[in-house]
Amino acid sequence: MVEQSLWMQKVAADPGHSQWYIERFRAMARAGDDLDGEARMIDAMAPRGARILDAGCGPGRVGGRLAALGHQVVGVDVDPELIAAAAQDHRGPRWLVADLAELDLPARGISDRFDVIVSAGNVMTFVAPSTRGQVLARLRAHLDTDGRAVIGFGAGRDYEFAAFFADAAAAGFTPDLLLSTWDLRPFSDDADFLVAVLRPA
Repeated sequence: MVEQSLWMQKVAADPGHSQWYIERFRAMARAGDDLDGEARMIDAMAPRGARILDAGCGPGRVGGRLAALGHQVVGVDVDPELIAAAAQDHRGPRWLVADLAELDLPARGISDRFDVIVSAGNVMTFVAPSTRGQVLARLRAHLDTDGRAVIGFGAGRDYEFAAFFADAAAAGFTPDLLLSTWDLRPFSDDADFLVAVLRPA
């Protein structure tokens, strides 16, 4: 049995956590906050009508925007409440409850590999630490041979960037581009955020 994700441990400790998270982003959207930075970057690098996997999609803001831009989006999250909110707020993508460490979309009737996989919102720091390598390997297995995976998370979240690079290499990825923000600022050794664009090795 796969270790429970840190996110679901939070939910178990505080059953209102998922709803708080959902309402936080709904309030930001109502206030007119810019919630589309990650989607803009992914849209710029993807072919038109691309097959995109939003891995750890949460309540659907990234995948929802990408679908609105004409992409074929599948969003996956371990939290059923977040998936329900994504389906309610963002029509178009296919939203699925699944643990990224055990991701097997062909078993769910989705046989195509993806042109782009995006994992925003610190997802890699919310998976169970013992499954990080498995998660990256499952993402690699779902990526087309010339596709790219884009993974972003912050420093200081118990997942050192060097450890992530080692895990990504072991999973069959090589870096294409390393950034420190979703608006394309260069990565440096003292960056407090990483956006890694990875391709199959």
